[in-house]
Amino acid sequence: MEETFVPFRGIKNDVKGRLLSYKQDWTGGLSAGIRILAPTTYIFFASAIPVISFGEQLERNTNGTLTAVQTLASTALCGVIHSIIGGQPLLILGVAEPTVLMYTFMFDFAKDRKDLGQHLFLAWTGWVCVWTALLLFLLAILGACSIINRFTRLAGELFGLLIAMLFMQQAIKGIVEEFRAPKREHVQDTAILPSWRFANGMFALVLSFGLHLTALKSRKARSWRYGAGWLRGFIADYGVPLMVLVWTAVSYIPTNDVPRAIPRRLLSPNPWSAGAYSNWTVILDMGTVPPLYIIGALVPATMIAVLYYFDHSVASQLAQQKEFNLKKPSSYHYDLLLLGFLVIICGLLGIPPSNGVIPQSPMHTKSLATLKHQLSRNKLVSIARESIRKNANLTQLYRRMQDAYTGMQTPLVYQVPAALGLKELKDSTVQQAYRNGYMDAPVDETLFDVDKEIDDLLPVEVKEQRLSNLLQALMVGACVAAMPILQNIPTSVLWGYFAYMAIESLPGNQFWERILLLFTAPSRRYMVLEEYHATFVETVPFKAIAFFTLFQTFYLLLCFGLTRIPIAGVLFPLLIMLLVPVRQYILPKFFKGAHLQDLDAAAYEEAPAISYNLPFEDQDNQPPQSMNPDGGQVLDEIMTRCRGEIRVGRSSKLTSSSNSPRAEMKSIYSPRLPVSPRLGEIKLDTTRSPSPTYREMKQTPSPGPSFLSQTSRGSP
Repeated sequence: MEETFVPFRGIKNDVKGRLLSYKQDWTGGLSAGIRILAPTTYIFFASAIPVISFGEQLERNTNGTLTAVQTLASTALCGVIHSIIGGQPLLILGVAEPTVLMYTFMFDFAKDRKDLGQHLFLAWTGWVCVWTALLLFLLAILGACSIINRFTRLAGELFGLLIAMLFMQQAIKGIVEEFRAPKREHVQDTAILPSWRFANGMFALVLSFGLHLTALKSRKARSWRYGAGWLRGFIADYGVPLMVLVWTAVSYIPTNDVPRAIPRRLLSPNPWSAGAYSNWTVILDMGTVPPLYIIGALVPATMIAVLYYFDHSVASQLAQQKEFNLKKPSSYHYDLLLLGFLVIICGLLGIPPSNGVIPQSPMHTKSLATLKHQLSRNKLVSIARESIRKNANLTQLYRRMQDAYTGMQTPLVYQVPAALGLKELKDSTVQQAYRNGYMDAPVDETLFDVDKEIDDLLPVEVKEQRLSNLLQALMVGACVAAMPILQNIPTSVLWGYFAYMAIESLPGNQFWERILLLFTAPSRRYMVLEEYHATFVETVPFKAIAFFTLFQTFYLLLCFGLTRIPIAGVLFPLLIMLLVPVRQYILPKFFKGAHLQDLDAAAYEEAPAISYNLPFEDQDNQPPQSMNPDGGQVLDEIMTRCRGEIRVGRSSKLTSSSNSPRAEMKSIYSPRLPVSPRLGEIKLDTTRSPSPTYREMKQTPSPGPSFLSQTSRGSP
């Protein structure tokens, strides 16, 4: 993205670039045929369930003024408009937790004021949306998106962990309320007796924890050893909505003498019920809002504009990471301008606005990368098998696949970057062919295993189109009409889903990983290296990691504490914005530049696991973890779950000659390896009955800088 602050230039460049590929955005989706339904359904469930949960949260926080009908309508309306005239079609829009939080703050402010009150709450938020839109217009026109890269990992991950804390807070609050008498539901007297309230609460615990645990398990289904590959993939992609259905069915097991109000279920009016249309005509009441409150609406509008600018731009950024190898241009400035118009429309209709959401946006890109992988793989497999039947040699086979792959690429008028080609053949395949004299001989599947080799040849690419975004938005809109069915979902299942979202957002968040590292016993920190780990673990001294994490934790608690203050909580986005100058001007005075670069890296930089139990020369002979992973499993393994980032492999490097982790951790050794008095010799514990090949080995060099360079606790 070009960094420009000339008014309107960024918007002009975005519109010009996207118009050149607009036709192909539609033809690309149509050419995929029925296969486009797989990513569409996947992202629909990923979008709809959170929006329904946020609707239930808003219903409780606003005394029924806003419900799931409004959150679903906003997500559908904004999604349809963005998919048709938006700039980046990979970006998914929806009502997000920050919007729910801000609307809660505004309702708490308005409800107790006589000249405003609950009856003018939506009319006042309409003025808030008008001010928010004007600020977004100003940011888009002046090219504010050019500095989005200054919101580093420090701000993004702190904001993500703050949202996770708010999710967990809502889950706990919801479960506690299940033990209390309902405030708004009209239930029979029997159901509010203390004994039945306790029964409702205990059943709610079963449903919420059941949904939470099974949803977490289902997300890892691709790595299960049981079941066919297609079944594991189906459970991994659709396990969460499937678990919602399962636990909703479980909630109907109690019958006969149990009151019908147990367990409590989603409370939302049908869109055709009497009074359900009152908020759609909120524009008629906006003129009755006192002028003082119209002007005062600028305060929450500024906070919401800051939130949307940050959240929308980061979501778009994660949806088009460079590792996805997208060919079509970005559209940050124009999308922010369009978001302003969407905010005005939502405000005038009395529904909460939608903006770009994380992790749904990168999840959408990931699902389309899987689709592209499947389409390309099927074509190349047929070409490879046909070439083998025609007795082609390895060179001819590769050339034909390369030509077929190139032919599948849609020529673009405006293409960034240039079209990719197939990766090179694996060295082991070429060496085997050369060693056995097969370079010019007909190739067979003993040399070139079609099912396994082609997955290694295909680069990560994305089926860039608009159809899946449009279809998923229409499906979300259909949920409004399906409200009588959605009302069968127990509220306790939604609280379990909030807890699931909180826990699911933690893996891959380096801030969270550093918190866990602080609580790891010094004698056990070596275990971090035995798995794939962030590079800062090896390159930054532990003391610097600890100080940086403690600062971030203090700042996180400050933001969370501010959200607990009824009226001042609306100012918490200012603390997020302040992280930009804090990172740029204050932190460099306390940390070395190289350490900050690693702790606050732009991408998720990851170092490989270090093995302490095998000789270095034998590590290459170990079988791969998965002999034939599908595209979905490959992307699951290389993407973080919290933000949908592509994990970028980095070779380990020491950024400082002093106080390195190698020196700090010299006293730690693997308890599985008895240490010889001589540093140059390590013997395996024979009680573990290793294979004869590894019965005894000399000192094993690690693949990179290791904490194990010294093996005795008292060594200098």
